[in-house]
Amino acid sequence: MRQILLAVLLAGPAFAQPAYDLRDDDVRFDIAALTERLSGNTVTFFDDGQSEYYTDGRYTYTYANDGGTAYGYWRIESDTQVCIDYVNGFSRCDLYVTNGDRMILLDERGERYPVRP
Repeated sequence: MRQILLAVLLAGPAFAQPAYDLRDDDVRFDIAALTERLSGNTVTFFDDGQSEYYTDGRYTYTYANDGGTAYGYWRIESDTQVCIDYVNGFSRCDLYVTNGDRMILLDERGERYPVRP
């Protein structure tokens, strides 16, 4: 019975791997380069949404067209996922890559969001 319970727990969604849509010409950042690129900086997307990564670990995402702001804390995991723990209890992890001269955010659903230069 314990073995069945363990198998069910291990098969659950907590252990699922994100479905990042990595392409052959995507290049992952190393931790140092990603930290330098994000810490203390704002990333603006083509819909004019902005992610701001504060040096003290705070994070804000401001939606385009005065759509409000979400608040949280950010960290970079050892596999270079950027994870946000929002103050409302929601959490998410994304992956930044470069493709040619463009920086792109990949989310866990496999969607790709190019960053403005």
